[in-house]
Amino acid sequence: MSVHARAGQPAQRSDLVDVPRLITSYYAVHPDPADPAQQVAFGTSGHRGSSLRGSFNEDHIVATSQAICDYRAAQGYTGPLFLGRDTHALSEPATVSALEVFAANGASVLIDSRDGFTPTPAVSHAILTNRHRGADGVVVTPSHNPPEDGGFKYNPPNGGPADTDVTKWIQDRANELLRGGLDGVRRVTYARALAAETTQRYDFLASYADDLGSVIDLEAVAAAGVRIGADPLGGASVAYWAYIGERYNLDLTVVNPVVDPAFGFMTLDWDGKIRMDCSSPNAMASLIGRRADYQIATGNDADADRHGIVTPDAGLMNPNHFLAVAIDYLYRNRSGWPLGAAIGKTLVSSSMIDRVAADLGRTLVEVPVGFKWFVPGLLDGTVGFGGEESAGASFLRRDGSVWTTDKDGLLLCLLASEILARTSRTPSEHYRDLVGRHGEPAYARLDVASTRQEKAVLGKLSPSQVTATSLAGEPITAKLTEAPGNGAAIGGLKVVTGSGWFAARPSGTEDVYKVYAESFKGPEHLALIQQEAQGVVSAALAS
Repeated sequence: MSVHARAGQPAQRSDLVDVPRLITSYYAVHPDPADPAQQVAFGTSGHRGSSLRGSFNEDHIVATSQAICDYRAAQGYTGPLFLGRDTHALSEPATVSALEVFAANGASVLIDSRDGFTPTPAVSHAILTNRHRGADGVVVTPSHNPPEDGGFKYNPPNGGPADTDVTKWIQDRANELLRGGLDGVRRVTYARALAAETTQRYDFLASYADDLGSVIDLEAVAAAGVRIGADPLGGASVAYWAYIGERYNLDLTVVNPVVDPAFGFMTLDWDGKIRMDCSSPNAMASLIGRRADYQIATGNDADADRHGIVTPDAGLMNPNHFLAVAIDYLYRNRSGWPLGAAIGKTLVSSSMIDRVAADLGRTLVEVPVGFKWFVPGLLDGTVGFGGEESAGASFLRRDGSVWTTDKDGLLLCLLASEILARTSRTPSEHYRDLVGRHGEPAYARLDVASTRQEKAVLGKLSPSQVTATSLAGEPITAKLTEAPGNGAAIGGLKVVTGSGWFAARPSGTEDVYKVYAESFKGPEHLALIQQEAQGVVSAALAS
């Protein structure tokens, strides 16, 4: 991937989205239901798009909201539906549209009592603490996507991301409503929706933040006086960090409390776009530049389901590195967790986690990409920690019960401070210890140009189509098209050797396939794996 000349530099006026035009397009542009690019399409994190491209407009939201109401009716869900939003410009109008439909359908909806922004983990927490009432929720967010994007995702009563059978049902019903000119969508005015008896208020912030002591040792963080700098990156966690700091008497500074729908305070990401990716050194450049000011500095994306950890000695930690440290620390320091609680990782996460799990004597559960695969285990305590390479994770409360079943960026950021408070060493120092014990991996991801037909074949490969017997000078020990942890299709291919691996998966949005690769023999061996991986995939596609 070529890096933009201004990556990591502050955004300029010419980089900013025209917010009034964005909002106008939300209402004025009507998608073409026959155009696949303008249909409702639920990926791993809900429907995403932009009003400027005709892929995230009011028609999409009212159709999807009606589809959710129809799905709830079919499932017999009568409990409250928690409705939250992030700080993207399209999130507020989409929330208004959704509430108008939910109220017209008689759904009991709980909206934020502070009229504030709501992180994804706060919605998951709310669902789980009201499970006896059959609660579910919607978060209006495109996560870390650029400012011109909008997003809409549904979390069923298990509190986590909806599974594909649920999202397909909702997606298909929404597109049916679009094709029918929205006939069948029930809707009232926003004033009537707000005044409806079924619309109630819920204090997401206090309910979530006041419960954090059950999962993080914040007394230790306060006692140690850990100097924390928390950057919400203009996202939904902004009020949460201020509240958490005061509530638990922490030495915590909200580095940037500004909320701006254009996100004009950001530094540009690798491709020159504004993107609130807290795992990106370019997007996090401002906070990295202040790393000496804090013992632990943290960043979150717009809905706070991802984490970025910055230390004075290492700067921004690679997400894989912090996941390995978090797992090693938690499983050695959570005596209340079940002895059989497994470690969950996605198959494109670092094999350092495999080595840490073996060292701990814990079962490793390797699943396909997508946090939804961790939901059952986190819910019943058979998985203590679930994490993915894109800086998303969650784990159990200190007593071994469920906390959230969706990614929780605030939680992982606070864990970094607990690790420092209780060990007097930064997470990056702990990672160097892991490297000393298990070796140092080199990890990278690249995109390879691919046609839609090739992507379709890649997503349905069988191991028998892979004829290679060696990779980068080592015998191949596994050819995987199903995840070893649960037997689910990975939608691609993973090839493993004794000291390295690669995984190839088709992109859902671009004409490329993604190659994730890792080597414990160094960067040169990694480059060889990447090179040969493309040959292995090409041969398999041609078979």
